[in-house]
This record gives sequence, C-alpha cells and structure tokens, in this order.
Amino acid sequence: MKRFRFLSLLLAVVVVPIVAHAQFPEPDGGNLERGVLPRQWQPAGPHCMEVPDWQVYEYNPTFFIVRQSGCTDYEKPFLYLIFGQDKALIFDTGSRNGNLVPTLQRTIHNWLERNHRQSITLIVTHSHSHEDHTWGDAAVQAMNDPAIPITFVPAKVADEKSFYQISDGPDGKGTDAHGLVDLGQRPIDVIPIPGHDTASIALYDRHTGILLTGDSLYPGRLYIHDMAIFQASTERLIRFTEGKPIAHILGCHIEETRTPFLDYAIGSIYQPDEHELALSRGALLELEDALKSLNGVPKHLALRDFSLWPVAARDYSMSPHTQKTFDQVQAEQLKNKWDQPK
Repeated sequence: MKRFRFLSLLLAVVVVPIVAHAQFPEPDGGNLERGVLPRQWQPAGPHCMEVPDWQVYEYNPTFFIVRQSGCTDYEKPFLYLIFGQDKALIFDTGSRNGNLVPTLQRTIHNWLERNHRQSITLIVTHSHSHEDHTWGDAAVQAMNDPAIPITFVPAKVADEKSFYQISDGPDGKGTDAHGLVDLGQRPIDVIPIPGHDTASIALYDRHTGILLTGDSLYPGRLYIHDMAIFQASTERLIRFTEGKPIAHILGCHIEETRTPFLDYAIGSIYQPDEHELALSRGALLELEDALKSLNGVPKHLALRDFSLWPVAARDYSMSPHTQKTFDQVQAEQLKNKWDQPK
C-alpha cells in the first residue's frame, strides 16, 4: 500500500506541470468563443461585374472579416472588425479604390440593430503604415456618423505606444514589449512586431484565440525590410503565444495557391485556387527556423505556406524583374477583368 501511494504521488508530480501548461484543461476548448472560417473566398472574377467591392464574413457574432475585392485593387487586403460591450475596433482601412465606408457603416449598423444598441465607438487602428492598409483613413475619419464616433490611432510608432500604453517589458529593452486595449469586457493584446514596417503590430483577441499578424505572417510573400528586427519580432510573438490558445493566425493577404510552395504572380487579381487564410502557431515556429537558417543573409526562401522576401529599399520598390512580372500580370488580368479566361 505504501509503495502504491508513493507511485501515486510520483505520478502526480509528473502530471501536474503538464496539465498546468496545457492551453485548456477541458478537451473541448474551454470557454473560447468559436467561429467558422469560409472554405473559400469569392475570387476577383471571373466576372468583376458580379463581385462586390467588399466581402463581409461573420466568423462569429462579434468578430467579422472584411475583404477587399481584387477587382478594385490587386492587394485584396483583409480587414478585421471586432466588437466589445463598449467599443468596436477595425484593423486597417483598405487599399486603393476601396471605398470602405458604406460597407463599414452598414455592417456596424446591422450589428447595432441586432444587439438593440444605438451607438458604439469605433477604434480605427492599423497593422502597419503601408498604403494598402491605410488608404481608407481619410474617408473613415470623415464618416461623421452620430451612431459611430471615431477614435483614430495613426499608424505611427509614437501614437501606437501612447494609445496602447505599450511597455518594454521586464528587461527594459523591448524584448517582450506589449500593450492592451479593452473594448468592454474584451481585452485585445497589442504586440509590436517591426521588421516589415516600423509601425507593425499584432493583435491577440483573448475571446476567440485569434492572432492577427498583418503583413508579418500570412500565406504569401513576407516582405522583410530588416532581417534582425523581423526575427526578433517573430521570436517575441512565439514567446507571447506560449501557453495561450491560438485558434488561428490571420494575416492581411493571401498570395499562395493551394499547391504547396507555389504562389500567385505579383499583381494577380484573379486567384481562383487560393490557399486558406488561416495559419497555425506552427507557422510561427517554421518562420523562426527559416529566418535562423539564413543567418542574417537576405535571400528569398520558399516554404510550404509562405515565402521570405527580404527587400533592401525602404519604400519597397520592385526590382526590374519583379516590376516586369507585375506589369505583365496586371495588363493581362485587367484587360480580362470582366471575363477572366477559365
């Protein structure tokens, strides 16, 4: 009997730490707010006359994914609209020719009607400062809708640090810097992730377990301006996500096909066989391994679900070869935007 008790105690010592580090003690995911992603997004074509400028998808009743059509701009960015009890938050305002405001107003007013509300403050923030994510800023700021008062956070490091109260973490060197915004019983963690852009941030929604990574991780070409800083940001995200439930990692673009290691040519507006939007936390670990394998040397590297594209120019101007490909793809697809070849 004593021996049995000793073994039981020994097993308890071994098992308890494992359980304590699990994401949830329950096998069904605990109290995480679930949602469903679409199996496929409506491609930009083959008939642009039939395609809406924006697709609005309800992941769940408080989390919406909004995608700009390639018929308006080849970037086709994803935006994210999250509702709390007191405030809502929109992550980015879209790219060129987006005309986001009518869709944004309709979506928010529908949510207000469904929830028997008269108004809600909207925080407008950004994954980073590039124009394919900030083009709609002026129109959103000028919206002047009494039911949707705006709090605007510019895509600038100083403004983000101030609004989100981003601190440098215990080491004082920014290694684990993070901030927070509360939408009303809905805390959203804010993690600075420069490297693609100095103002790049990631958002973690504790209710859904969704990590929004902007242009720093998505199924496509990850344009990296500073290799060392980008790697440090990747490692910061890995540390931040340890022990946290990560339902999905959602970025702002899809540029990969469903075929492993194969992306669409730059400038593509019509992508009928896209990779799914969501990645897992394993993609972060794969990204870290890939960055380490380069040893700081900027080289293009294709992985199964994304590729690394270090760029030297701060303005992300295209190389002559890339520019030629872009011009060819745009010329062919825009010529056929009303009836793409199948």
